[in-house]
Amino acid sequence: MKVIFHQDFYHVYSSDPSSAPGRMEAIIRAIGNTHEIITACAAEEEDIAAVHTERHIARVKQEGVFNIAALAAGGAILAATLGLKEPAFAAIRPPGHHASEDSAWGFCYFNNMAIALTRLLRKGMIKKATVLDFDLHYGDGTVNILDGLDHVTIYNPGSGDRNDYLRTIEDFLMEQQTDIIGISAGFDNHAEDWGGLLLTEDYQEMGRMVKDAAARIGAGYFAVLEGGYNHHVLGKNVMALLEGMQEK
Repeated sequence: MKVIFHQDFYHVYSSDPSSAPGRMEAIIRAIGNTHEIITACAAEEEDIAAVHTERHIARVKQEGVFNIAALAAGGAILAATLGLKEPAFAAIRPPGHHASEDSAWGFCYFNNMAIALTRLLRKGMIKKATVLDFDLHYGDGTVNILDGLDHVTIYNPGSGDRNDYLRTIEDFLMEQQTDIIGISAGFDNHAEDWGGLLLTEDYQEMGRMVKDAAARIGAGYFAVLEGGYNHHVLGKNVMALLEGMQEK
């Protein structure tokens, strides 16, 4: 599987303790030579402006994080584009699902998933998209931007029993008729992370569910990195998802 990455994602862009160094290192170390690394390129400002207001873009520039945020958005665009033909994973930072049209929080600046899908829609590469966001935290930014559009369906699983959680995801995916499935892949609901719910094998199972759903309807699929803060388990959780996404 192709993994979209850039050395600049190693840089720490936030002073918050949850954005401590080592996160991306843990992921790339776990991936090793098992997947092909493709270098990310920055998104064009036109693609960012198709989702975010001029005022929001100006604020991000003023904060001095425009270049890294645009690079992350560009990585998501590349993963989504590749995802039309083969599964792909964007190992990008900063994340994006808490970024709305004119605001952002939670270490996010631009909504990587929304920018990627909006580009595919604008270019006529897809007519309908589905988003599965299994991050611990509700992807409010993605919902604020894309929810209510006839051509986009978004699902954020609730909390509770682990087996019910997985079952609701499978039920949701089985109902989809779409051109592409984008996974907002947050790993902070793991048993050894903030959420304390999921096991490592559950990420592999969710990847398999998406792969099977996409195969059933002839859709593409891809994933972009969101949360996940325990560096000791993050790498193996990412690898589990990738294994599920490419299972034969």
